[in-house]
Amino acid sequence: MKWQHLILAFIATICLIFAGNALAQTDININNTNLIRFGGSVTVPENQVVENALAFGGSVTVSPNAKVVDTAIAFGGDVILQKGARVEGDAYSFGGKIVQEPGAIIGGERATFSDRHGMMYGSNRGRSSFFAHYFFSTIFRTCSAVVAAILGLIILQTSPQFLPNLATKLGQHPGLTALWGIGAIVSFVFATVFLAITLIGIPLIPLLSLTAVITALVGSLGVALFVGQRLFRNGNWSLQQQFLVGLAIVTVMTLIPFFGGLVVFLVNLFGLGIILLWQFGREKPQIATE
Repeated sequence: MKWQHLILAFIATICLIFAGNALAQTDININNTNLIRFGGSVTVPENQVVENALAFGGSVTVSPNAKVVDTAIAFGGDVILQKGARVEGDAYSFGGKIVQEPGAIIGGERATFSDRHGMMYGSNRGRSSFFAHYFFSTIFRTCSAVVAAILGLIILQTSPQFLPNLATKLGQHPGLTALWGIGAIVSFVFATVFLAITLIGIPLIPLLSLTAVITALVGSLGVALFVGQRLFRNGNWSLQQQFLVGLAIVTVMTLIPFFGGLVVFLVNLFGLGIILLWQFGREKPQIATE
């Protein structure tokens, strides 16, 4: 891989981080009835009434005697209803939990989408909860790797050129792949916001999320093959062996405390990007023959 490609990929990732930080500086209030915040938490003030409260990268807190007419949604945080708070519509938490203090009411559906396996987390969590979370996270990621290995082997058997095409494309254009991934993430965020502030679009959010997850998963298989090919391209390794070794290396890296989350993010970023670049890019990759 050329060093300039690595630099482009690094710059693209830094741009995404700074873009997220910039968005996190401002609350978006649409017609004084929809509170939206990127990269932080949203609080509905006491005795206030809003239509929707949405937080991307934070929690939604409904203060005492405040009311949300339609929906309260937190991506990467909790939905917290304090004493006397009310959400007349639905409450959703992606990656967190829903907390109702005495007297708080949710009139519609309530649902959480989290890999915490029902574990409760608070501000006073200690070392034991960290190790418990790490233990369950390790099991989850290991099981995910097994599923990914089976899926990857099936794809290599039924469509032998698909994953090599993705890996080759990633090797040719890593920086462009990162930019496609950033574009996909930004588009997903804005599409989710648009759907969330419309009652008709809310049921489509899980479908949109599922599509993004599947796309990132398939793309990450190509990333795993790319890693295996880069490390063992000079040996007599089959595509299946290169893929499994690459997947094992990526999985081990995701299990490193604190650093593993960044690895997961980068794999998903490049996974999304490589699928979009392969599908919509003009240049078709040429697979090198040995």
